[in-house]
Amino acid sequence: MAELTHFDLRGNARMVEVGLKKDTMREAVARGEVVMKPETLAKVERGSMTKGDVLGVARVAAIMGAKETPRLIPMAHPILITGVDVNFRIVQPNRVEIEASVRTTGKTGVEMEALCAVNVAALTIYDMCKAVDKEMVIQNIRLIKKSGGKSGEFVREGEQTWE
Repeated sequence: MAELTHFDLRGNARMVEVGLKKDTMREAVARGEVVMKPETLAKVERGSMTKGDVLGVARVAAIMGAKETPRLIPMAHPILITGVDVNFRIVQPNRVEIEASVRTTGKTGVEMEALCAVNVAALTIYDMCKAVDKEMVIQNIRLIKKSGGKSGEFVREGEQTWE
């Protein structure tokens, strides 16, 4: 099992020192989904939700979420994000899938930023649709792949790329 790097030898929480690491190009992709009633999904697709363009607002929220990650996750380093892409897939009859890709050139990865982006997008979708569907479920949020850094590349088994 890998060493838990956010704890010192006495078990105290610590922020990992990354100052001596080399800058490398890094990318992380995360996904998740919001399951809702088919009628709710139809409103999202038509753009007829009273709060406005659900997916457009969720995309902006996801980008903001990626940028705010170090304020939300105690041991996450503030890093210079060089790019964020957020995409959605409507899956009939009742699901919106979310994918966030975050990039940087730096000393630490952007996995937490990608995961945070997906979470904030999902929460925004929930917020914008809750007036008509309080039974929505946010689920299956996971890291799909990451590249760069000492630990190299990770690709979740069984995942297909969106293209």
